[in-house]
Amino acid sequence: MKILISADMEGATGVTWPADVLPGTPQWERCRSLFTSDVNAAVLGFFDGGADEVLINEAHWTMRNLLLEQLDERAEMLTGRHKSLSMIEGVQHGDVDGIAFVGYHAGAGMEGVLAHTYLANQITGVWVNGTRASEGLLNSHVVAEYGVPVVLVTGDDLACEDALGYAPGALKVAVKDHVSRYAAVCRTPARTAADIRAAAKAAAALAVRHDPVAGGPFTVEVEFDAEHLSMAVTVVPGVRRVAERKVAYTSDTMYEGIRTFKAVTTIASAAVEEQYG
Repeated sequence: MKILISADMEGATGVTWPADVLPGTPQWERCRSLFTSDVNAAVLGFFDGGADEVLINEAHWTMRNLLLEQLDERAEMLTGRHKSLSMIEGVQHGDVDGIAFVGYHAGAGMEGVLAHTYLANQITGVWVNGTRASEGLLNSHVVAEYGVPVVLVTGDDLACEDALGYAPGALKVAVKDHVSRYAAVCRTPARTAADIRAAAKAAAALAVRHDPVAGGPFTVEVEFDAEHLSMAVTVVPGVRRVAERKVAYTSDTMYEGIRTFKAVTTIASAAVEEQYG
């Protein structure tokens, strides 16, 4: 049994503030250990549950945040940019039996600690076929096309609530309870590590590949906080403006859809000016 862990940082134990997740800050250095603790707990739990292989895909920002030296020696880690499937790189090779979303968060326009979708600020909402989408929902559509179930989700309580919509059968572990975008009631790392390890052990039983799900076509809408961003991203083939600050595109598969989304967000990020956004 092979498990893929997609590891994001905003939903990690103790993380509540932008500096906690921005590479290079003192707070980020401190929170790297907390993030690594959550991921390692999932690794240990999956091996407890009978996994033969666990691959961790770094999915936050520069994708160079986890502390390799603190991970269980049986695991392997894919770190760094750039990757064809970004947050879920590795699922496309046909050897993954289940995937865990560790450290995930709610999407842009939703309540949740550090809620966003790919870009920290510029995106105010994403919809897939009319449903507001988080990164978890977007990624769940991709992994379904490879027959891989989402078996575990960790993050704040609202990230777990969000996961009920896209992975109702997955185990969920809330490591903190949302108070505001920048505040949460946090559990200690000793407690969250124990909770995540226990959940991952149980989740290993859910790691059973299924027939690929062809859920397309997918119409993806992306709303920005400034009109010039919606204009800038129309250089991507198939992306069209549907409102002053909103664009849309349609893809036959979510494999194509997530790659187009990555292109849209990359261009939008580059179009933001320092002072006027």
